Amino acid sequence: MKFNSKKDQIYIYLREQIMTGAIAPGERLVIDKLAEELNTSQTPLREVLRMLQSDGLVEIEPYVGARVAPLEADSIYEIFSLLSSLEISSSKLACHRMSDEELDELAQRVDAMAALTDKPDAWSQENKALHAFICECATMPLMRRMLLTVLDHWDRLRRIYLNDVSSKRVTAAQQEHVDLLAALRARDPERVEQILRRHNEASLNAYLTLLQESGALEKVL
Repeated sequence: MKFNSKKDQIYIYLREQIMTGAIAPGERLVIDKLAEELNTSQTPLREVLRMLQSDGLVEIEPYVGARVAPLEADSIYEIFSLLSSLEISSSKLACHRMSDEELDELAQRVDAMAALTDKPDAWSQENKALHAFICECATMPLMRRMLLTVLDHWDRLRRIYLNDVSSKRVTAAQQEHVDLLAALRARDPERVEQILRRHNEASLNAYLTLLQESGALEKVL
């Protein structure tokens, strides 16, 4: 996909600023100020803010204006509930629908991720692509779009609240991807569900502990 227009460039820039927390959750997005900073007119900027609203990253209220969507640490519960459901449903279907060639490509993706376990940001981007690929192989385009949206929200939460510590979970998650690949090759949907349920539960518990230790969460619900 090519991004050549001024609007595309603004979208990419503001999205990255929001995803990394450089523009903080809840922060007001003042059109006049942004237009001056980005050397643009208000029209493409308003279009970009509507695009970011569709992504769930910006909230726009009539007569109030736009702000970055709030993001509390406890949204991790909702995120992982959705991730588990979407990943299990799509991966169980993929058991029956993936070709041998697609399984080989998945194996290549898993192998490539093994070299990134000490680079949480890069690994997380490949993790997002891996699960989207499985969903694509399951021929579930709507589910894939939903999954990518949820993964974006997880990525934002991780980068804002867990950026310095998420590598502690990556090594274990990588092995779980190896196990998932084996279950997909075996065409065993029940085993796929077990692995993904364990994978997401272990991830949630690990990150909840880290959030507690950092003070972002007071207690586990």
